[in-house]
Amino acid sequence: MIRRYSYQSLRFLLFLLSCVGPEKFWPTCIVDHSLAEGFSQPDGIGGVMSPMDLHTSFFGHHTSKQSCAHIVNVGKPRPLRVSITDFGAVGDGKTLNTKAFENALQYLHSNADSDGAQLTIPAGRWLTGSINLISHLTLFLENGANILGSEDFNDYPIIPELPSYGRGRELPGARYSSLINGDNLEDVTITGENGTIDGQGGVWWKAFRNKTLDYSRSHVLELIGSQDILIFNLTFQNSPSWTIHPVYCKNVVIKNLTVLNPNDSPNTDGIDPDSSQHVCIEDCYISVGDDAISIKSGWDQYGISYGMPSKHIQIRRIVSASKTFGIHAGVSFGSEMSGGISNVKVDDMVLYGARWGVRFKTSPGRGGYIKHVAVHNLLLHSVKTAVAFMANYGQHPDDNWNRTAYPVIENIVIKNIVGENITQAGILQGLPESPFRHIHLKTIALDVRSTKNVWNCSWVSGSYFFVVPQPCADLTRQNITL
Repeated sequence: MIRRYSYQSLRFLLFLLSCVGPEKFWPTCIVDHSLAEGFSQPDGIGGVMSPMDLHTSFFGHHTSKQSCAHIVNVGKPRPLRVSITDFGAVGDGKTLNTKAFENALQYLHSNADSDGAQLTIPAGRWLTGSINLISHLTLFLENGANILGSEDFNDYPIIPELPSYGRGRELPGARYSSLINGDNLEDVTITGENGTIDGQGGVWWKAFRNKTLDYSRSHVLELIGSQDILIFNLTFQNSPSWTIHPVYCKNVVIKNLTVLNPNDSPNTDGIDPDSSQHVCIEDCYISVGDDAISIKSGWDQYGISYGMPSKHIQIRRIVSASKTFGIHAGVSFGSEMSGGISNVKVDDMVLYGARWGVRFKTSPGRGGYIKHVAVHNLLLHSVKTAVAFMANYGQHPDDNWNRTAYPVIENIVIKNIVGENITQAGILQGLPESPFRHIHLKTIALDVRSTKNVWNCSWVSGSYFFVVPQPCADLTRQNITL
């Protein structure tokens, strides 16, 4: 089982990633066979190679063929269609088109029947402030279309804090609205012909670093309390903070996306499902300045009180790369997990140049739980720590957090991981008041470069089978056949 994930294949993968680069999503790579000399080439490599061919060549034919199609109706036709130019928008990258977007969406809301409507964005650079979507809508970006977020903070109205956070994530009180917003919507598709939604986050990152913001930063896309959402075939880039943030949502499909934020941009997670259920994320390339994907469910006493978990989440066929360890984790759970996280499956991920492969992060005061999680089939290269369970994350919304609200972390399976150039195999550190239980590691082979603290464990129990290097004694060796 582990044989197909050879270190030679990992080195060849590194060569291919050097062709792709973390800045671009899967351009075709013309393979120079002389550079690959001596490496075992999977069948079919040679000449021009497609992204999914690359992915399949390393995961083999065991790569998941599942799709998100059953969650949301893909490609629903919209009988009413208009262009943003019908409402006076100018795509010169300078004219502010917020009013044109508002008028177009109001027109569609007033005139569409139950099958909804489509707002088409043609090629051009369409500058706008914050906009609010409507239900039964397709927002379609044609090839060459770029929606640009205004760099004027006044173009982003101030909105209330999320009840599961009790305040803005960075500052007390309210927060800036996002570039694209949706509240209590249903049946929304955001798609196109690989158009781009650009948050132009540079001004936000500078203000954040200089501590001159009055409110917490916005996102490129935030959907609140919405359902039946489909987001695909687009590039999202330069987000002020977390890029795509569905919160209190259900039935969400996010697929075939490129998410690009500079690796030194602060807190620019890629995709963050938050207190949301039945979410599917697949076939994406993510290079950002924090976690590629982070599953959340509220913050300390506010998340506990709101009590809405994230559950039934599928993540598969993800590639994430960074040249500077700007990516924090390929997939993280928390640290805001006070409403609970459960029934999550992560399958088929390639991760290059990250601080952590998969990371579970929490703290006293969080309460909540992370349980029934399966992480399978990861290829890691140049990752500092492959697997991390950490209960010392800290950060609290205010001084009223409950000192005895301890998180429960249990029933986690991490299986089929190969890593080369890994600094540390794992950190598994629970709490004496709430040890992490039933943590199971199976078929893991890591090329660890350090000889000290290869595994760092405390207050954790579980098992392992065929793990190299051998884990700490806190886990029991299982002599079983998978």
